[in-house]
Amino acid sequence: MTTALSPRLTSATAGRVLRQLRHDHRTVAMLLVLPSALLGLLYLLWADVPTPRGQPDTFDRIGLTMLGVFPFVVMFLVTSIAMLRERTSGTLERLLTTPLSRLDLLLGYGTAFGLAAALQAVVTVTIATTAYDLDVAGPLALVVLIAVVDAVLGVALGLLASAFARSEFQAVQFMPVVVLPQFFLCGLLVPRDQLAGWLQAVADVLPLTYAVEALQEVGASPEATGTMWVDVGVVAGAALLALGLAAATLRRRTS
Repeated sequence: MTTALSPRLTSATAGRVLRQLRHDHRTVAMLLVLPSALLGLLYLLWADVPTPRGQPDTFDRIGLTMLGVFPFVVMFLVTSIAMLRERTSGTLERLLTTPLSRLDLLLGYGTAFGLAAALQAVVTVTIATTAYDLDVAGPLALVVLIAVVDAVLGVALGLLASAFARSEFQAVQFMPVVVLPQFFLCGLLVPRDQLAGWLQAVADVLPLTYAVEALQEVGASPEATGTMWVDVGVVAGAALLALGLAAATLRRRTS
């Protein structure tokens, strides 16, 4: 097995994963329909809730940040289970006896699910801003970009979590460990400056914090801000770090 990165093998892996996704209608529905459906539920939840004068609509504020949270959660779940299936079925072991390196495999998965995330983001943002009347101050292209980067983070963390799971059930169990603390501390439920000092310190090292902050910047400013670009860079860096750790810890089979 080679350890050198091959763009050709990475592209071939991405193509294989995309072909598998195309024939898995339930997963496609989960990727493309579930985030919009959950966002619609939030829209109905707050549709008749009065908004104090001078404050943004609750759905506009919460719904916008959920455009980053939902792709992150869905991609984490789908990717971790998909990689577990590769390993438990023996496909991963067969692939790694070829010139395909671990990094080729994981980058191929990241590319394939990243493309799926881009389509997911376009669909969800389009529905949110049309059917649900989501009002965003900044360019919608930036919302899509942040949603895609956050989804890729979910892919990378899902691949990393799958390296430590021995079954699909264990992969699902990692979700509350990886996802829920980030959701609680990202500043969506309670502003970060109102958290206890040690909780603020924890929140500052969690990548979802920066994804939420980036979306809040887009929601408040008609143009991209420096803070937003820094946040996007932090999330992208965390995704690359997670992919590198996943490549280092990837095992051929469960035992």
